[in-house]
Amino acid sequence: MTSPLVIRPRAESVEGQPILRPLPSARCRSVGPFVFFDHMLQTDYAPGHGMDIRQHPHIGLSTLTYLFEGELLHKDSLGSSQRVKPGEVSWMTAGAAIAHVERTPPDLLEIGSRLHGLQIWLASPKEAEQGAGHYNHHPAGSLPVSEALGVKIRMIAGNGFCLASPVPVLSPTLYAEVFMEAATTLCVPDEHRERAVYVLAGEVRLDDELLEPQTLVVLSEGEEASLYAEGESHLVIIGGAPLDGPRRMNWNFVASDPGLIERARERWAAGDWPVVAGESGRIELP
Repeated sequence: MTSPLVIRPRAESVEGQPILRPLPSARCRSVGPFVFFDHMLQTDYAPGHGMDIRQHPHIGLSTLTYLFEGELLHKDSLGSSQRVKPGEVSWMTAGAAIAHVERTPPDLLEIGSRLHGLQIWLASPKEAEQGAGHYNHHPAGSLPVSEALGVKIRMIAGNGFCLASPVPVLSPTLYAEVFMEAATTLCVPDEHRERAVYVLAGEVRLDDELLEPQTLVVLSEGEEASLYAEGESHLVIIGGAPLDGPRRMNWNFVASDPGLIERARERWAAGDWPVVAGESGRIELP
């Protein structure tokens, strides 16, 4: 049995929201199509305060926002305006150029709220990097769930564990939320070549090794893995097929060709970019 790779995330802040970010890492640039993983830590916002990520650009990726607590308002340059609640999927594919904002809805901003969730980026296949952008919202009830022997699995995106999500992923993907009762076991098959486990809460063992909460554990390729919960536990499993070649990441841009990133930086700096209707504020190039 090959030892798994353990990635301890770095703590950062995004517009005042504390996060843990295990991907990208110097030790691991991607897991399947996943190139970016932000755990938005549970945060209580007082009245008048909330998340406010102003207008910013993307290319060559899809963003997926999934909340455990709280709500966010998504708006983008395609004209989408969607309130996102816990258990729902907010999926945006950037294509050649898109801009979006994410913020606490006005009514929750007024009274105060709590936020906790995940935002991940999936690199687009080369043939889709410069394609058209699109946005999809999937209610919680549309995501398939299995529940047996004390283990509940919700397929957020992609397929696995005999479940298939309706989210329109662009390459083979595994993104599952898992709840395990105490003294339960889950076998993670090798149906996807690359896989990783992130324990949000609880005590979980991987083949008898206790996993440190809030670390990303990359599983060995071609090997089944066994997870055992010593207590009630909450985790996600990500993975999929390896990327079709290396990716460059610069700020909010992901591409197989560095020239695409340079042109995107120039366009955003010059204001030559699709605009989110009704938005004047924007995040400038770092």
